[in-house]
Amino acid sequence: MKTINVSLPDGAARAILEGSTARDLAASISSRLAKEAVAAKVNNQVVDLGRELPQDAQVNVLTSDAPEALEVLRHTAAHIMAQAVIRLFPDAKLGIGPSIKDGFYYDFAVAETFKPEDLARIEGEMQKIVAQKSPLKRHTIERTEAVEMFRRQNEVFKVELIEDLPVDAELTYYKHDDFLDLCAGPHLPDTGYVKSFKLLSIAGAYWRGDEKRPMLQRIYGTAFFKQADLDSYLHRLEEAKKRDHRKLGKELDLFSIQEEGPGFPFYHPKGMIIRNELEDFWRKEHRKAGYQEIRTPIILNRILWERSGHWAHYRENMYFTKIDEQDFAVKPMNCPGSMLVYRHGFHSYKDLPLRYCELGLVHRHEISGALHGMARVRAFTQDDSHIFMTPDQIEAEVARVIALVHKFYTVFNLKYRVELSTRPEKAMGDIAVWNIAEAALENVLKAKAINYKLNPGDGAFYGPKIDFHIEDSIGRSWQCATIQLDFQMPEKFDLHYIGEDGEKHRPVVIHRVLYGAIERFIAMLIEHFAGAFPLWLSPVQAIVLPITDRAREYAEGVVAELEEAGIRAELDARNEKIGFKIREAQMQKVPYMLVIGDKEVQAGTVAVRTRESGDRGASPLAEVIANLSQQIKDKK
Repeated sequence: MKTINVSLPDGAARAILEGSTARDLAASISSRLAKEAVAAKVNNQVVDLGRELPQDAQVNVLTSDAPEALEVLRHTAAHIMAQAVIRLFPDAKLGIGPSIKDGFYYDFAVAETFKPEDLARIEGEMQKIVAQKSPLKRHTIERTEAVEMFRRQNEVFKVELIEDLPVDAELTYYKHDDFLDLCAGPHLPDTGYVKSFKLLSIAGAYWRGDEKRPMLQRIYGTAFFKQADLDSYLHRLEEAKKRDHRKLGKELDLFSIQEEGPGFPFYHPKGMIIRNELEDFWRKEHRKAGYQEIRTPIILNRILWERSGHWAHYRENMYFTKIDEQDFAVKPMNCPGSMLVYRHGFHSYKDLPLRYCELGLVHRHEISGALHGMARVRAFTQDDSHIFMTPDQIEAEVARVIALVHKFYTVFNLKYRVELSTRPEKAMGDIAVWNIAEAALENVLKAKAINYKLNPGDGAFYGPKIDFHIEDSIGRSWQCATIQLDFQMPEKFDLHYIGEDGEKHRPVVIHRVLYGAIERFIAMLIEHFAGAFPLWLSPVQAIVLPITDRAREYAEGVVAELEEAGIRAELDARNEKIGFKIREAQMQKVPYMLVIGDKEVQAGTVAVRTRESGDRGASPLAEVIANLSQQIKDKK
């Protein structure tokens, strides 16, 4: 019988019978691999174990510890969930059901919205399907046959998906037991592999993300190969609920989102203290780093946005108005304004690099379903900077920005990972220029020995970028800082500088943010610290708690001395027991509680309690003030 050759991950070639599958290959390598295999990667594409292998294919048999295996598991779990829903709700219509980061979902059209108690019923039905260990089999089908098959089942959304596919697209569906679904795969060998799963929540979702289309019901879930991994993940979710910035923002009276302004946050006094501290720190560090602060208008003429490319590439996310019968737009980004500031002056090569920075309020239209507290809003402030430079200054300036990012995140004790994103499909400018820009960013990352992940096709429409993803205290990722290299806007805005040769030359621009959106950064900090901000950021840094009315006058003097030293202090002189006051202060996450009774009044001291370690004993007020002031200065 004829054989074919395949290559293994270690580079070794292996001859197998023609028509062999990835499962056959695994069995030929070892019985253990055959038992542990869940899928395969063939020519860099993840496929079912049952797929026939082509000649000269590069094959990696995947076991449950492979990163790609989780996606296959969760995709299969989504199909099992869909089958369970159809069993329990026979009139439900199927939308789509992909695996996503940390889990999976499936969208359904149902007559009545799902209720939280339905999730337990669906999970129970899923367990029955898992117990059947039904094989998942892949089938190819002709386009017209597929349309007819799904029309007979009255699956209108599947029919629409098929009709929107390119005419030459290969159509496949998967079937297990009596359930079938339009799907490209891949899937696990049978339903019995999906043992550790949990349905998490229900949400509304517009069909295909279009708010003009029907609203479907989306069920989210997650799945892992090991129960211990599922338990660990569910524990993190519970911890995340406790840290939810929307919940803590209300409890700590930091901000609100009100029905009169969906997606437009209202800062309360304590929230403004946090924001102002972040801005003060930002301004101080930028002055030290050689930046000049500017401010540009919120509303600018349509002509500007056409020139910048936003009108063509970003219009669906913008807000518009008319002034004197002309079209204007509310700015979604600060960069075109910075271009105008640069263009207004005359610049020599001796002036460069020129570093502008701006805390600029921008507005972007987000669909209502995407809004999420302060983490996803329609109005936010970006801590933008635009660095104008000569081409030979690119790598040095990118390195400077990376160092500044590291300095900022170190202050907040934040770990981060780095991604390099390259030219997207819809991009402005010459590919050759893009190649130069991408190489410059990559050179800096390599020179600084920074580990990074390549993210092909995810750059901005005007240039490649380096993104910094923060890891918070419970392991979640938040994308905040970014560095974008731009050769396009200087061309669009006809920017130039006079070179050493006396001729005009185009500058290159770095667009960069450190916090990203201040609102999102505050949301991240609330959840990272669980509302217990470090001393320098805490809205109330010390609260003074007199035990009796006799101690009130002394307590008022303590508050006055703290405030004179620049420490944010409050007095709680309510006629309540001291234990109640301390618990209240703990609930409000106040770092220092200064308790004052008759003994402290007589000795001229304060009894110090801290948020973390409780009673620290009595100390002279001057000593306490010196200690707190040093901590605030050092941003401990």
